[in-house]
Amino acid sequence: MAEARQPQHARAPRWDEEIELLARALPPDLARALHDRIDPRELLEIVLDLGREPEARVPGREVLLADHPVSTSDLDHVANNVGQFGDDNRAGIERTLHRVSAIRNRSGRIVGLTMRVGRAVTGTGEIIRDIVVSGQSILLLGRPGIGKTTMLRECARLLADELRKRVVIVDTSNEIGGDGDIPHPGIGRARRMQVRTPLLQHAVMIEAVENHMPEVIVIDEIGTELEAAAARTIAERGVQLIATAHGQTLENLLVNPTLNDLLGGIQSVTLSDEEARRRGTQKSVLERKAPPTFDVLVEIQDRDRVAIHMPLADVVDTALRGPMQTPKIRVRTREGRVISNVDVPVIVASEPPPAAAGKPLGIFPYGVSRHHVEQSIRELDLPVRVLGNLDGAGAVLTLKNHYRRRPDSLRQAESRGLPIHILKSNSVSQVRDALSRIYGVEKQDEATTRALAEAAAAIRQVKTTLRPVEISPQNAYLRRLQHQLVAENELSARSTGKEPQRRLRITASPEQPA
Repeated sequence: MAEARQPQHARAPRWDEEIELLARALPPDLARALHDRIDPRELLEIVLDLGREPEARVPGREVLLADHPVSTSDLDHVANNVGQFGDDNRAGIERTLHRVSAIRNRSGRIVGLTMRVGRAVTGTGEIIRDIVVSGQSILLLGRPGIGKTTMLRECARLLADELRKRVVIVDTSNEIGGDGDIPHPGIGRARRMQVRTPLLQHAVMIEAVENHMPEVIVIDEIGTELEAAAARTIAERGVQLIATAHGQTLENLLVNPTLNDLLGGIQSVTLSDEEARRRGTQKSVLERKAPPTFDVLVEIQDRDRVAIHMPLADVVDTALRGPMQTPKIRVRTREGRVISNVDVPVIVASEPPPAAAGKPLGIFPYGVSRHHVEQSIRELDLPVRVLGNLDGAGAVLTLKNHYRRRPDSLRQAESRGLPIHILKSNSVSQVRDALSRIYGVEKQDEATTRALAEAAAAIRQVKTTLRPVEISPQNAYLRRLQHQLVAENELSARSTGKEPQRRLRITASPEQPA
């Protein structure tokens, strides 16, 4: 009750100095409205468009700051109270991380402004801290506004302050280090090189590595062929590179002819008939031209959730051959704990199949779809690797028409005494049956098999997405088997609902009570 008697201003959210500086750049009536109507902790950006009502944006909604339209004098007032606009139509407010972006008409006059709030959020780099401190070069991707620059800034501070490394930031739009000649304290001891115009970013990147002996270079928004080439030059000189690029996912970069050089570049190669049959592919395939500029690619899916592709060279090679590898997902909880999907193979039976002892651990498919073999191995949960040649193979899968021709690969397999298993057709069912015979996988009753298969699929989904999954209702006996399977895969599950609709809800970690 005592709290209810406190004056209104005592409970008002605190306007820190940097948000206050943003408000002061507004015309006085809009600044007063911003103070009265907005919680500064929620403010994302202010939008001023000529002839439209001014608005402030907070998560999930817009708040009008006035019932009259923005005038030319309003826009001029803001433009005169922020830094100088560069060739990219961006300006800032000195010693802050805010960004002011202008929209101009055909004659160059400002007709719109977006005042975006910039915050230095400590702790955002903890989710990839182990990768950052390992010295590997990291490329960050994600949609606009997701927090790429914030994470970039925190990585620079971590390396400069905690590891005492020589860090140089190439700050094209002053978003990382803030506006003005004195950088924002959010970058710690890192040094900052400003870029006079975005067209010269690649030149400043090279200047940084040649003139200032950095151990780490941090760059925001690699977007041109020249910048991609400069990044490769930096990496080849042994400097750790941490950067963002235009694009949200690895797939975006693979199909981007300008930026796929960051992934090593992609070229089309024509294979011989023998090699195409050995790989089970068409004669024209895509291959990587060179090592990737970066060792790790991190997709920022949300502010506390990332997908990690590493080692990037292997990931790119796999993506060019067929389905892309599932990335490692990391999530940061509200308590600051980082959890990752578990790298333990999913078990699809209550007991491991009796295949490990004395059975081949490497299968070489000749003329048989590699995808079919990998899918069958996953479904049967076999401890088997699919190989691209005979080296290390314990058995060979091929088709009848290939075996009749006795190509060199199959003759070599026979001379080595390797068993050759001949399939009637190139189908998943034929591959699965052959592997079941080789590894002695026993059949279970249909209901048990179906229940465990559904649980195994859910386990894979939870490990990939780190999101809870509910599966179909089962009786108490089958639920017990499913619980065992979940426990073997180091996940959590609880039964929910009432009989006969009682089912398992599988999660990556124990659920907190509501």
